[in-house]
Amino acid sequence: MNDRMAPKLSKWPFFLGDLLLVGMAGWIVYHYPHPLPTWPLFILVGCVAGGAWIAVKPFLEEYRAEVKFAEDEGLTTAVEQINNLRNLANQISFATAQWQVVQEHSGRTVDEARGIAEKMAVEARAFTDFMQKANDAEKAHLRVEVEKLRRGEGEWVQLLVLLLDHVYALYQAGVRSGQAALIGQLGNFQNACREAVRRVGLVPFEAKPDEPFNAQSSQLVDPEAKPPEGARVAATLAQGYTFQGQLIRRALVNVTEPAPDADLDVTEPVPDSASEAAPPESTEELLEEPQLPLGTS
Repeated sequence: MNDRMAPKLSKWPFFLGDLLLVGMAGWIVYHYPHPLPTWPLFILVGCVAGGAWIAVKPFLEEYRAEVKFAEDEGLTTAVEQINNLRNLANQISFATAQWQVVQEHSGRTVDEARGIAEKMAVEARAFTDFMQKANDAEKAHLRVEVEKLRRGEGEWVQLLVLLLDHVYALYQAGVRSGQAALIGQLGNFQNACREAVRRVGLVPFEAKPDEPFNAQSSQLVDPEAKPPEGARVAATLAQGYTFQGQLIRRALVNVTEPAPDADLDVTEPVPDSASEAAPPESTEELLEEPQLPLGTS
């Protein structure tokens, strides 16, 4: 609100006029004889009434001015409030417009976020499919490599077994020659070969002569033949082998039948025939049916 003040009315002209009228009334009273005639009496009454009216007039004008000023102030305040309400309405309209704009932007943002989420889901599915295919391809590749390694392992184990069979046959030929020096040299060579293959887990073994026949570690040359009851090992024709603790081939032996009489010392070897078996595909089946080494019959 404005700190305005109502205009002040100058009262001295009214007081001067009132003083003149009252002075004229006094002059009439003092200069005319009593009782006063009619026309001086009317003049006296008029001067007194006019002086009274003139004395009251400034206060009435001042009151009217203050009332009008108050009305103007109230009207100004109402106009200001109306202006404030108009400004408030404009601000509300502006805020509403901004809220609508924000809502539209939020809607577009939500739509874009939904689109991005869908694209991410599609990309995630595509990536998952790609990783699955890559994993399957890697597994297939590793499976092929493992199969290759297994075949390679079987081949070099088969090769080592074949070499050791020939070394064993060479040693047996030296034993049959009866030359002690040759037997010693061949025995050292065979032991060196056995020590070399033992480092990779391949261990050769042979059945001891005259020990009971054990079907778990020994076999006959003819896989269809069955040894008699109480048969004993006569000679080892080919060594048996274990690879990394697993039996891969039994020793190939000849057996003798038990003597019918304790006094007789006649032994007859069980007839058998050499047979060859095709090489197996895995290490566990490798050389399950051995080949006869060179120099045996």
